[in-house]
Amino acid sequence: MQALILEQHDGKTLASVQNIEENQLPQGDVTVDIQWSSLNYKDALAITGTGKIIRNFPMVPGIDFAGTVRNSEDPRFHAGQQVLLTGWGVGENHWGGLAQRARVKGDWLVAQPEGMDARQAMIVGTAGFTAMLCVMALEDAGIRPQDGEIIVTGASGGVGSAAIALLHKLGYQVVAVSGRESTHDYLRSLGASRILGRNEFAETRPLEKQLWAGAVDTVGDKVLAKVLAQMNYGGCVAACGLAGGFALPTTVMPFILRNVRLQGVDSVMTPAERRAEAWRRLVQDLPSSFYSQSATEITLDQAPEYAQKIMNNQVQGRTLVKVA
Repeated sequence: MQALILEQHDGKTLASVQNIEENQLPQGDVTVDIQWSSLNYKDALAITGTGKIIRNFPMVPGIDFAGTVRNSEDPRFHAGQQVLLTGWGVGENHWGGLAQRARVKGDWLVAQPEGMDARQAMIVGTAGFTAMLCVMALEDAGIRPQDGEIIVTGASGGVGSAAIALLHKLGYQVVAVSGRESTHDYLRSLGASRILGRNEFAETRPLEKQLWAGAVDTVGDKVLAKVLAQMNYGGCVAACGLAGGFALPTTVMPFILRNVRLQGVDSVMTPAERRAEAWRRLVQDLPSSFYSQSATEITLDQAPEYAQKIMNNQVQGRTLVKVA
């Protein structure tokens, strides 16, 4: 069977598709024949060696996958069952989804939700799952469509794309932030009512005019600081990414004077109950048009090339990897 293997030589990360044997797979109680995986920003960091995502080599990257159970020692799963996986350190410290087979812990798997096939599950993937968690965080904070506009940063990426589609379907007015004018038509097709350039978020003051009822931020750093300064009283920011940096050059003023909530959203270690609810909501709330609007399909051999394109900000939406 084939797998994308990452190895490190002289401090450089090298990626190549290689043949592996089943006895090379790591320990786990469920073996899955993978049909589809995807490329996420974290995968791109790992494959290109840009970020210190992987510390133990060789490694099979791929933080998510969908496929069929081959054999199972976990009573919750049986041979022939369709399952999916996102997070749990898979593709980082445990061999991941950019391979034709994986062996993992049953605790990490989710039964594929009714109404969604394996290909659709990986068009959604970690990015769409994270976007759904962000939307649920805004709902938990009491943010409703009638409260005002929701701003989504890093809008043309995987999380941003899915967040726009979900929020629009749920009746929210969505404003997208993108650094590329070439993405504007795509963002409008997902449901963005208007689009702002990322250069508008380069500088900020501690407090600015109140503009947003809620926000989904995938960027961090100065962009997140600007969004916080512009939040309405009682607003909520669901922060899930740090593509622009991990610093946060802000003050306590938005939180104290405007009662703003900054809600961190983690998709890696999400508890099973919340995880299952998010996938159920994705089946219900993600427009069917998203699956054709947002997916670029590639092969396993193309993964290194597209990982570099993601790092160069040359990809919009989701990158789907056909493994089987």
